[in-house]
Amino acid sequence: MAKQLVDKEIAENAVMVFSKSYCPYCTMAKKSLKEIAAEFKVMELDKRSDGSAIQQYLSQLTGGSTVPRVFVHGKCIGGGTETKQLQQSGKLIKLIRQEA
Repeated sequence: MAKQLVDKEIAENAVMVFSKSYCPYCTMAKKSLKEIAAEFKVMELDKRSDGSAIQQYLSQLTGGSTVPRVFVHGKCIGGGTETKQLQQSGKLIKLIRQEA
């Protein structure tokens, strides 16, 4: 079930963030996206009964078990630190606009 849900959300949203509401790295990633006025969808795993199953599948999918897991056009760009670095370098907006 988690696999279908994750795959669907990644496919349907240009920018998809799998997050936990209390996680500072998740906050960093969401802030970086907000600063470039990106449209993105967030799924807060700590507020879902299937959150751990989703996180387990994300780990298999991306090789990283931590949150956030940020996807741009179906590709995982990493977590909070990577998202912030991409935003600061100007590459994040290009990835989202598919200019890169």
